[in-house]
Amino acid sequence: MSTTQSDGIEATLDGCRPAEIDPIVVDAADLESTAPEHLRDLKAEFSARGYQPATLSVAACFDCGDALSTQREADRLREFVRAASFLGAGRIEVHLGEVADRDATEPALSALAERARREGVELVRVDDGSAAA
Repeated sequence: MSTTQSDGIEATLDGCRPAEIDPIVVDAADLESTAPEHLRDLKAEFSARGYQPATLSVAACFDCGDALSTQREADRLREFVRAASFLGAGRIEVHLGEVADRDATEPALSALAERARREGVELVRVDDGSAAA
């Protein structure tokens, strides 16, 4: 642990330079796998072509009201948080469609946001506003 005071992001930004890299959004549905071996190869290929994943976009499905389904979906999304971090993306967009039970889903999404924060990734929830009747 460092005992020096950080100057915050401004000191780091002062030394930044433009890079010849295009930021891209990767759709999670287009990933063949979230296995580290696959992501390592994908990251290298992006870099070789001059691309840097900025955002990983994933659709979430919380349309079942039972706890087991909610946990399975949270586990699946956690894999994508790890994938975003591994790829070097600074952001993961979780697109929420129909949600059967927002009270049950909210703790899972909050835990996912905390996990993303610890992985150095910003989790952004995109809610289409639909809800189960």
